[in-house]
Amino acid sequence: MVELITPQLDTVFHALGDATRRQMLRDLADGERTVGELARPFEMSLAAASKHVKALEGAGLLRREVRGRTHYCRLNAGPLSRAFDWLTYYERFWTTRLDGLEQLLREEAVARTPLQEKTDD
Repeated sequence: MVELITPQLDTVFHALGDATRRQMLRDLADGERTVGELARPFEMSLAAASKHVKALEGAGLLRREVRGRTHYCRLNAGPLSRAFDWLTYYERFWTTRLDGLEQLLREEAVARTPLQEKTDD
């Protein structure tokens, strides 16, 4: 079973909790980007973008390399895999619950059908 509580997982979910950071990760999935390129769609300052990059970097979701004065970022998807594993546990939980509900609703529909046919006569 997946370890349910880890500091890194908390940090990953915190980083993913912000729409700007999620979009930055989507952009990084297409390849390496500079901090400026990550900031451009949001019309934010480099300082603001850098704060988002640091949150993603702290969660292990990206790797940053400095070349001269330019900071290049690359996606590191490993921590996303651990978050996916954690979420999969709950997907199975809800799938089982919903399958049970579906079965109950089907049984109820079958049980009601003969009663409705008798009242229609």
